[in-house]
Amino acid sequence: MTTTQSSFRSDPPRAAISGSVGTQALRLAVSREVDIPDQVKIARYGRLPELGPRLLFFSGGTALRDLSKALVRYTHNSIHLITPFDSGGSSAKLRHAFGMPAVGDIRQRLMALADKSLHGNPEIFSLFAYRLAKDGSREILIEELQTMIEGTHPLVAVVPHPMRRIIRNHLQRFFEEMQDDFDLTGASIGNLILAAGYLENRQHLDPVIYIFTNLVRVRGVVRPITSRPLHLGAILADGHVVIGQHLLTGKEAPPLSARIEKLFLVNDDYLPVKCTIRDKIRTCIRKADIICYPMGSFFSSVIANLLPRDTGMTISANNCPKVFIPNTGHDPELIGYDVAAQVEMLLQVLRKDDPEHMRVSDVLQFVLMDSHDEWYPGGIDEERLKGLGVSVLRLPLVSTASAPYLDPVLLLPVLLSLA
Repeated sequence: MTTTQSSFRSDPPRAAISGSVGTQALRLAVSREVDIPDQVKIARYGRLPELGPRLLFFSGGTALRDLSKALVRYTHNSIHLITPFDSGGSSAKLRHAFGMPAVGDIRQRLMALADKSLHGNPEIFSLFAYRLAKDGSREILIEELQTMIEGTHPLVAVVPHPMRRIIRNHLQRFFEEMQDDFDLTGASIGNLILAAGYLENRQHLDPVIYIFTNLVRVRGVVRPITSRPLHLGAILADGHVVIGQHLLTGKEAPPLSARIEKLFLVNDDYLPVKCTIRDKIRTCIRKADIICYPMGSFFSSVIANLLPRDTGMTISANNCPKVFIPNTGHDPELIGYDVAAQVEMLLQVLRKDDPEHMRVSDVLQFVLMDSHDEWYPGGIDEERLKGLGVSVLRLPLVSTASAPYLDPVLLLPVLLSLA
């Protein structure tokens, strides 16, 4: 296949890029000489964020929270496809009680993208982030929940109408549906409200997401990658099978002892299932101006989002740039994986629908990394990455304040420039 070397201008800093991609893919992804950061483009987005680019992220939890908060200054059209597979903490209790997808990461992203200047939104943020006590008796927790339903709780009383009435109605619905043995300790109020909306709308997440998107003016689109209540399963290199996202992340359980070889989806009976993306998700992917596989838990956030069938095929049909942003620092899920191995796994999952005919450049073109190798466990094998058919774009992305993690202030202008 004919290849060409891609080049970028950066003033300052200068972007270093290596690797080769197909001529057609390069032409589609970058049809002109690009400044990174492109200050003219960024200024234009800042003046008219309502006309900003459709940056699409396949993501999960908190890794993109700060980036999302900064993003709304430049675009109100970003797209966030979220994993609903969390099986730990408050989400696990709701999933067990109501057979529903996890809503915690969806709640966090809605709040991160909400219009901070809107009257009443700061009060709503505080309420949605509030958790009941982890050590309170059931009687005390129910009493506190009742004060919220009545509207006398301090966090509810300050929320303006009509949002206060909607919140009270949702909490009342949750209380009516709650089983006598439901464990309220540590419960996220925001999760309870979204769970009530899910029950109110015949076990569908989209309507309640739509309601809250409009009420708090979410500046972007948030969608679960699937609305089915599924769980993650993993086959490890030592032959063990692990079921449940919370057992993979190293946060609520001991870190994995062996490398993850394969990730798959299961139902509540722990039986493997086939899942195909919905038409709404296809539309989101087709509209994107740039597709990003971002930092975050590599398997339980990024790879998990790509498991439904036809995801890779739909991505390949969009000629926009596709970018992978590897984690800096330590990710417990990445035992045995350096950056090149991550790219190999990412390409394997993205091309699973049609590996013989889907080109690498159809699903991934750029690996965006900090200028220094020290932040990446296992180092950077650029020759190996080049052999995979991707280009490596090196820029200062880790600041003194953010180290060892990527700084959204440095990362966001790069993504906006590529869009």
